[in-house]
Amino acid sequence: MSRIAKYPVPLPKGVEATIAAEQITVKGPLGTLMQALNGEVVIEHQNNELSFKVANDSREAKAMSGTLRALVSNMVQGVSQGFEKKLNLVGVGYKAAAQGASLNLSLGFSHPVEYALPEGIKAETPTPTEIVIKGIDKQRVGQVAAEVRAFRPPEPYKGKGVRYIDEVVIIKETKKK
Repeated sequence: MSRIAKYPVPLPKGVEATIAAEQITVKGPLGTLMQALNGEVVIEHQNNELSFKVANDSREAKAMSGTLRALVSNMVQGVSQGFEKKLNLVGVGYKAAAQGASLNLSLGFSHPVEYALPEGIKAETPTPTEIVIKGIDKQRVGQVAAEVRAFRPPEPYKGKGVRYIDEVVIIKETKKK
């Protein structure tokens, strides 16, 4: 069994989990998330904790127990607290504006970039050069942040582009004559 799967997932107050034959549903104050279950992992719900055990002794079952435990733990954290990713725009004239379900970006192209946010994801722009992406699904929040960053990734000579708030861009030395 995976080492991470040995630790149970505690359910905070206001969060409830429902285990069906094919999926687990976690419901909390921020929303509801569902995850398909694998037949090689058995989930037990007792004393406001979810425990994960392998159904058989195969290598895949051991690996899947840790994976499923991590996914369910992220679901519990998502419906209780939520996830957020912060992006920073570096460059002259680079700015962003969140308008409803879309994100308008000005990234030095000849045209503005408009990104339609998927359902369940919200974007805020506290300043014109900062973007905060929020949601309850960790994978979707990370994917949206990666797609926004991909419009203009940081370049290594001046460091201009869209970067994560904690990302360090190593600036290369320019060519010498």
